[in-house]
Amino acid sequence: MTLQGEIQDPQFLRFLEQIGRERLATFTTGDFLTLDLVHREQFVADELRSCLPDLVEQGIIERTGRGRYILSQRFYGFLGKKGVYTRKRGLDRETNKALLLKHIQDNHKEGSRLQELMQVLPALSRDKVQKLLRELKTERRIHNRGQTKAARWYLVSDETRIAPRNENST
Repeated sequence: MTLQGEIQDPQFLRFLEQIGRERLATFTTGDFLTLDLVHREQFVADELRSCLPDLVEQGIIERTGRGRYILSQRFYGFLGKKGVYTRKRGLDRETNKALLLKHIQDNHKEGSRLQELMQVLPALSRDKVQKLLRELKTERRIHNRGQTKAARWYLVSDETRIAPRNENST
């Protein structure tokens, strides 16, 4: 049987050759199919998921979240595109919280709506932004006034932090 194929990304192939030489690793057809899907940022089918742990262990891909994988930092370094890696990987939790706090601080007079805060972190879902806000609220760094879409987020002032907290308030 003869398979016809076209190399889509020669740099990616050179990276895989380098990894293979360093680790004396051979890649299965499943590995190549999985890597192609991750490289194109597509969903990895259930029948190929068994390839993921070995590819992570070899440093070719990284897990970024639930069922989400990207090519490794090493790959983007190989390409000389470390900034692309950072963008694809996303920011860490504390950095995201710091960005939310900065926006809330910059809008301290009128407060910040959830919709605005979602614009600060467009790569995150509504649920993830809300979870970060809940963490900041639990840490007593922010508080909200109002409910539903009308709710606005504010920084907690030093006076608010010292005063006893009413657990029934939102």
